[in-house]
Amino acid sequence: MATFQRIVPCLWFDSEAEEAANFYVSLFENARVSRITRFTGAGQEIHGKAEGSVMTVEFFLNGQEYTALNGGPHFKFNEAISLQVLCETQEEVDMYWSRLVENGGQESMCGWLKDKFGLSWQIVPIALAEMLNDPTPGKAQAVMQAAMTMRKVDIAELRRAYAEA
Repeated sequence: MATFQRIVPCLWFDSEAEEAANFYVSLFENARVSRITRFTGAGQEIHGKAEGSVMTVEFFLNGQEYTALNGGPHFKFNEAISLQVLCETQEEVDMYWSRLVENGGQESMCGWLKDKFGLSWQIVPIALAEMLNDPTPGKAQAVMQAAMTMRKVDIAELRRAYAEA
């Protein structure tokens, strides 16, 4: 019996599912589009999409499966759900940050951003979690306080706050 990922996040787009999936796949190693499903004439009175247009795009990012759905303009992304990208280096943080905010994305605070499609992402250095879990009184607080002033997270600044606490 074939193995499968039991829980697959489905990302709802108006009509940009294929463009978004291709963009996301371009950002990550070990990423690929695996299947594109197209609308048929069935249900057109409900979905309103042209027969033959893209309905879903199944894709993988670092081994994690996702589905992008062209569901129409009824629902929009919000910050209630985001995708976290854990980064080992500042170079990774910088690369993901700049690529995800380019062409209409929006920076937010503490490593959060929205890409040009409105999907929220958190670009998180692994070092941040490690420092926030330090049992030494004051160290985690100093790191959190520093992080709260940042848009894109700066690992060197976090380490400076950690060392000075």
